[in-house]
Amino acid sequence: MGDSERVSIGIVGASGYGGVQLVRLLKHHPHAELVYLGGDSSAGKGFADLYPHLGHAVDLTVEAIDLEAIANRCQVVFLSLPNGLACKMAPTLVEKGCRVLDLSADYRFRNLETYQSWYGIERDDAEVAATAVYGLPELYRDRIREAQLVGCPGCYPTASLLAIAPLLKQGLAQPESLIIDAKSGTSGGGRQAKTHLLLAEADNSLAAYGVARHRHTPEIEQTCSDLAGHEVMVQFTPHLIPMVRGILATVYATMRDPGLVRDDLLTIYSAFYRNSEWVKILSNGLYPQTKWAWGTNLCYIGIEVDPRTGRVIVLSAIDNLMKGQAGQAVQCFNLMMGFAETLGLPNLSFYP
Repeated sequence: MGDSERVSIGIVGASGYGGVQLVRLLKHHPHAELVYLGGDSSAGKGFADLYPHLGHAVDLTVEAIDLEAIANRCQVVFLSLPNGLACKMAPTLVEKGCRVLDLSADYRFRNLETYQSWYGIERDDAEVAATAVYGLPELYRDRIREAQLVGCPGCYPTASLLAIAPLLKQGLAQPESLIIDAKSGTSGGGRQAKTHLLLAEADNSLAAYGVARHRHTPEIEQTCSDLAGHEVMVQFTPHLIPMVRGILATVYATMRDPGLVRDDLLTIYSAFYRNSEWVKILSNGLYPQTKWAWGTNLCYIGIEVDPRTGRVIVLSAIDNLMKGQAGQAVQCFNLMMGFAETLGLPNLSFYP
């Protein structure tokens, strides 16, 4: 694609937090042209009425969802919708030749029975779902390049899997020992009003939720099993932190070789991610902080080995709305269109 060519893009579900991140990123992307913003609940409203701080940059009205019109106008469509809606739209858009990136859970699972049992949503799009590629570029880059339909990962799985992948791929850890303790800011709950996300409820408090039953668990297990070459189960516990954005995942695993030290693992991780510009492996005993990743598509990883317990502790920090959602979707878009993986994505955080 030439330097002057632009890709016509639509965003369905543009009014949510994922949608507004996509708008911000794609307005800065040198090869993207936003031609459609859709969402039935906000149809007819100017996007600037929903997000006044973008009024000087985005002069588009949110339109009703019309798949025929979207397919006629858009080469690429981002679906930023609640679970269970993308699977009603993607088959039509794919059939009409659009490239589709789904930010919900609908196309993350190879086995639709797993999706149906955890999400409680019946599906009739198995043929299309079978063509979907899991959109974690650091692991499935080559497949994403060829994909027409990408199921973008959840925020917790992104942070967790980037921390885990070298351990399982290289056979360094005992898969059955994996424990993930993760904490997320409140924006992960979306923009709709929810009592537990009110400032008065969430501030000055810390709580776990979805213990032993969070929907991201099977998504993490699917990729862990892929990496290990056999079925893997993990213990995953998420927590809500009283901050707006960011995820810190702390992963514990028992080492197969208790003789390995931190420097060994730093070397292994650095080699594993040597072609992944968005993953930063921290040395000098540093551990990541979520603020470092704010507003960027970066993932910071810190590693420690405890020789007393024979465990490795890997810490992973991302911005849940960026590398955990919209930024990663744009990273996948870049791969699908043959652009540089870093194009149009910020790599410097808001600080302090």
